[in-house]
Amino acid sequence: MASPILNIDSPVDEQILECLNLEAPKSFFLFAGAGSGKTRSLVTALAKIRENSGQFFRLNRKKVAVITYTNAACDEIIHRIDYDPLFSVSTIHSFVWELIKNYQHDIREWLRIDLKNEIAELELAATTGRAGTKAAIDREEKIKSKTKRLSTLDEIRSFTYSPTGQNRTRDSLNHAEMIKMAADFLLNKPLMQEILVSKFPILFIDESQDTKKELIEALFAIERLHKGKLTLGLFGDTMQRIYSDGKPDLGIDLSEDWIKPVKQLNHRCPKRVIELINKIRLQTDKQSQQPREGQEEGIIRLFIISNQATDRSLLERNIGDQMAQVTGDEAWHGEQADVKKLTLEHHMAARRMGFMGIFEPLSQVESIRTSLIDGSLSGLRYFTQLIMPLVAAHQKGDHFTVARIVKQNSPLFNGQLLKESKDQPALLKNANDGVTGFMKLWEDGNDPTLLEIIKIIVGNGLFVTPEPLSIIAKRHIKNELSNADAENPEVVIAAEDEEEDEPDTVIDAWETALNSSFSQIKNYDAYIANKSPFGTHQGVKGLEFPRVMVILDDEEARGFLFSYEKLFGVKALTTADLNNIRDGRDTTVLRTMRLFYVACSRAEKSLAVVAYTENPEALKNHVLKEEWFSKEEITVM
Repeated sequence: MASPILNIDSPVDEQILECLNLEAPKSFFLFAGAGSGKTRSLVTALAKIRENSGQFFRLNRKKVAVITYTNAACDEIIHRIDYDPLFSVSTIHSFVWELIKNYQHDIREWLRIDLKNEIAELELAATTGRAGTKAAIDREEKIKSKTKRLSTLDEIRSFTYSPTGQNRTRDSLNHAEMIKMAADFLLNKPLMQEILVSKFPILFIDESQDTKKELIEALFAIERLHKGKLTLGLFGDTMQRIYSDGKPDLGIDLSEDWIKPVKQLNHRCPKRVIELINKIRLQTDKQSQQPREGQEEGIIRLFIISNQATDRSLLERNIGDQMAQVTGDEAWHGEQADVKKLTLEHHMAARRMGFMGIFEPLSQVESIRTSLIDGSLSGLRYFTQLIMPLVAAHQKGDHFTVARIVKQNSPLFNGQLLKESKDQPALLKNANDGVTGFMKLWEDGNDPTLLEIIKIIVGNGLFVTPEPLSIIAKRHIKNELSNADAENPEVVIAAEDEEEDEPDTVIDAWETALNSSFSQIKNYDAYIANKSPFGTHQGVKGLEFPRVMVILDDEEARGFLFSYEKLFGVKALTTADLNNIRDGRDTTVLRTMRLFYVACSRAEKSLAVVAYTENPEALKNHVLKEEWFSKEEITVM
């Protein structure tokens, strides 16, 4: 006879299966906490669809859509369903582009209206701003750039978009405007809604708590308008929401006809870790999990250290040695210990890995923060996907790769330009001279700044550069020319101590970031690509590790969205925190609690939490009061 614990989640898959009846479809939100086998349930549902309705879908040229958050998650699901074309598995960016890409006229007109509105706003700001300020010069460059793009819209035969590419050509859409446009089209174009529902009568969204709010709300609207024709299935856990542009109240305001199954087992973590993460989320939605039958007890420890400590690497190695002794697991030992360190807050990794100069200023701007964190920010991809490979190839003496990269990306090799040119050798010489001059920046082991790199590229027209970077480079070039030729200055920039009018926060952030060295880009890329010894909650969501060390350090993190000192009762809540709690808004403590939950729930065997604090005794007393750790599990160092 099967164990009741083993079968406790069996009704969940049965509830989902009932929703997939094409004669009477229902939508559902599956709550699936950490380690609950969410992907297993998703794949099981797909297998049942193939078994019960596969022939109908194939005969009627319909598909099941599965939207995931990352390409890695796509690959995992596609592998599990044996690459069956019955299922369309993609990221949200790829999915919505496939929906809208054939609406070329609508894309053009949407861009026309959007660009006109942006230009009008900039021109209005110019009437009240002061001429000659940095903000005024940048605004003028923006107007020129957007006006030029507006004037060439009708020349573009077909707009393009790449979910993973740079999208630098004049016919390409950028990530932000494509998402904004897609949400608009989904909400306001009945024909597109009909096509979506007809082609994809079943639509699953994995990690739905982190899918962009405007797209989720557009899909909710379509589900309401086409009730009985669409199964919208959401898989997720609001406690694991890690991006600020997700829908915060997902699963709360669903209509009564939605099915809301809940998975109760945690198949990943040992019993002691499950007990801890249940305590952590007790102050939020009070959801709790049970261990699977036969799961090991597991070991957790909290190490509390004064934030005045200096050699933190040595301290953390010592903690690894202590964990090896406590657990009897030698893999905690040594420099190459098989331990996943979760720094949780990106500033900590940026500081430890050496890309703080890039990360800190850009992270302060809410509109680009998510793109910075997930590695999709176009300005940074410009460096990681174009400049880094070009420099690496040149330094290896790989002239073939250098030529290929330049030919594929440089406007100097534009097919139409070469065709119309009466002196093609001169064009090719200009391109070659541009590369040669550019590469001089790295001579004699130099580590140029990103601004130096961008100025060279913009100056010789070697590559098309993202707007914020191009604006900054052109201003610096003009300023240098005016300083060199005071008799005929093209631009005079106002003195730095003069008050600026309405500065552009994105451009200001980039201006600071561009003062960083090129080596910081390489460090950032290694971190985003998960090639570093450190991980964050964003990078490891869905992953699991036998040994996990969670490092908490507000001082090193320097973040303003999170605070472990507040979470652990060392610092009092601010007036803003209290007001946010009163008004039901997201708070520093809730964001930090979600971080802590995701990190701790990665552990399969043992967990060490390392907390640097200004008040070790207060932190210890708080966790004892909350019953997160016992006295025997706490070491004050």
